[in-house]
Amino acid sequence: MNTTIRSCAIAFAVLVIAIVVAADLKIGPPVQAQAGGAQYEADLSWPKPLPNRWALGGLGGVCVDAQDHVLILNRQDVNEGDLNAARLAPPIIEFDSAGNVVNSWGDLKVMDPRLHSCHFDADGNVWIAASPSGMVQKYSHDGSKLLLTIGKKGVFDSSDGTAKGKPLNSSAAAFYMPSSIFVDRQNGDVYVSDGEGTGGNRRVAVMDRTGKFLRQWQPADMEVVHCLTMAKDGQLYVCNRNGSRIQVYDKMGNLKNTIEVPWAPVTPPADGKLTQSGGSVVAIDFSPDPAQRLMFVINQNNSEIEVLDRQTGKKISSFGRPGSFPGQFNQPHGIAVDSTGNVYIAENRGKRIHKFRPVGRT
Repeated sequence: MNTTIRSCAIAFAVLVIAIVVAADLKIGPPVQAQAGGAQYEADLSWPKPLPNRWALGGLGGVCVDAQDHVLILNRQDVNEGDLNAARLAPPIIEFDSAGNVVNSWGDLKVMDPRLHSCHFDADGNVWIAASPSGMVQKYSHDGSKLLLTIGKKGVFDSSDGTAKGKPLNSSAAAFYMPSSIFVDRQNGDVYVSDGEGTGGNRRVAVMDRTGKFLRQWQPADMEVVHCLTMAKDGQLYVCNRNGSRIQVYDKMGNLKNTIEVPWAPVTPPADGKLTQSGGSVVAIDFSPDPAQRLMFVINQNNSEIEVLDRQTGKKISSFGRPGSFPGQFNQPHGIAVDSTGNVYIAENRGKRIHKFRPVGRT
């Protein structure tokens, strides 16, 4: 009798543990920075395992199309020895909303290898920026056709036409370190942030839909022009990576607002001198509601995603922390938000793509 009771108790305990573990593996823990803020949790069921024993390198960027398919940019910089056990994954990989790989493509003889960002325009075509590079490219959605190249592969906007020359910031459709692209939904104008790293160009360049140069401006006090995106109201948000702020412009380059994104080290440095580890404004995207009330900002210095009120710039919450476990980051670099508010984060050093889903509303 005692043996039977003891066996039943053990079986029940094992069942409870299994349920708890399964639940934890399914959704991961919600993370919230402050009371009343929006909460997000890591979705561990996304993506599904990659096919063909693919191995990823660092991920330069991520973007989402109108069907909530997710595109990642694989830099293919795998670690030495990785390919003894795996095959090199293609440069461009497309997932459906369930996390299945549905397409892959990319020819690095045509593209430049250090892929940095992508963007889907209103027609579903995908734009690709690499850095350093003298060009940006427009492809059909499935990557089968190169539709437009602005600039020229291997020719930089510099004094000697190479990546070693002095940057020129020319009033021309030529580039040095293009970091982000956004195509205006109203007229098809192409906005490019050309200034991914120090020592290169530092400008926003605007071309028409055919690639003809229209205008440019150099954002004030911005050493690195690391990203840009446009809100539905036509305001252009530009990342001042080293300056810890977002500078907001109209389409003609007039400054309309500045949003500070302050940061502080979790462990104060012994010498009292702050040293950035990537910047607090690396990439941004907006919530999918009509007013785009929330703005999501990658803060590499604190290895987290800041959730800001877009109009006021006030911090509402944050999620993430450094590490290799689910919901943790090793150099988050690209961000995209789908039509239901899921947030996708591409890691460079960590070589992973994350999906976070909202579990609380403000």
